[in-house]
Amino acid sequence: MKFVSEFRDPEAAKALIADITEQAADQPPRKFMEACGGHTHAIYRHGIETLLPESIEMVHGPGCPVCVIPMGRIDDAIAVASIDKVTMCCFGDMLRVPGGTSTLLEAKANGADVRVVYSPLDALAIAEQEPDREVVFLAVGFETTAPSTAVTALQARERNVENFSIFCNHVTIVPPMKAILDSPGMSLDGFLGPGHVSTVIGTGPYEFVSRDYGLPLVTTGFEPVDILQGVSMLLRQLSEGRAEVENQYKRVVRDAGNPAALKLLAQVFELRPHFEWRGLGFIGQSALALNADFAYFDAEKRFTVPGVQVADPKACQCGEVLKGAIRPWECKVFGTACTPETPIGTCMVSSEGACAAYFNYGRFRAKKRIPVRST
Repeated sequence: MKFVSEFRDPEAAKALIADITEQAADQPPRKFMEACGGHTHAIYRHGIETLLPESIEMVHGPGCPVCVIPMGRIDDAIAVASIDKVTMCCFGDMLRVPGGTSTLLEAKANGADVRVVYSPLDALAIAEQEPDREVVFLAVGFETTAPSTAVTALQARERNVENFSIFCNHVTIVPPMKAILDSPGMSLDGFLGPGHVSTVIGTGPYEFVSRDYGLPLVTTGFEPVDILQGVSMLLRQLSEGRAEVENQYKRVVRDAGNPAALKLLAQVFELRPHFEWRGLGFIGQSALALNADFAYFDAEKRFTVPGVQVADPKACQCGEVLKGAIRPWECKVFGTACTPETPIGTCMVSSEGACAAYFNYGRFRAKKRIPVRST
């Protein structure tokens, strides 16, 4: 398949691994952060980490939209879902995200009307089909999924669907990256820049990484050859003394992003003054809310939302994983009390979460790197 098969070519991968190994031999140990959950999933799924030289360490960042949702926001969603004649619509991976005392799946078992949808437009259709119920869409995700929520808000206004609202939890990628770079003790040598988010916002917003922190960033795709090429490009920049924003994912990402999608975001949303991130605390202007023109569809204005901040369980170290401070298997409850079937932290729920990805693909592999010989 064009644009897929060639990026899974074993020979191309071997050549890149040989190139990476050669470059790494002349450099000190490097630590790169993949800022996108899709990259984490691909790295573990394809065993890429075991193929890299031991001097190159890949750490997970806050790029999994489900993983960064704090417990308090889940409790808010459960509270709204439990109101009489309310239907809460969400994506499937939100059902098992733990709140302070429960999950949406448990709320559904206890009688709340919680339904899985594949698009916010599905939730709007339910609202039109059942005008006697208040239908709320639980919106999550980075700038990647926010345009579809914006389109739905526009459609709701155009079609005058009064029993529809949005519980908005959309977040933006740049502020948490800044927060991580400013974290005490955090030392990185570069970023594999987000792929999906960059299709919307482009590469320009990442210029601060090179300008203010002197680090290279390479926006990278999700196939094995993509990721290996991204690592090679980071090493090349470092060896040449450069710190630039480069685009490896040119077949999908444009430097200017998607102007139509950006226009939609500006039309429907505004930045929140602050928003809580799991593991990172409150970060200013890091999330989206419906603006005044669409306030009628804001579930937080239509319903009473508790808005209580809930601390993560003491045993769970999901926040440290999201900051790249520890690896999944270093968490005390990884694979024992915390599994995909019985998750304690959000990193074990979503397939893009580092803990779930390592549990599913990496936990039976030796942690020692596997040397690769080029042919």
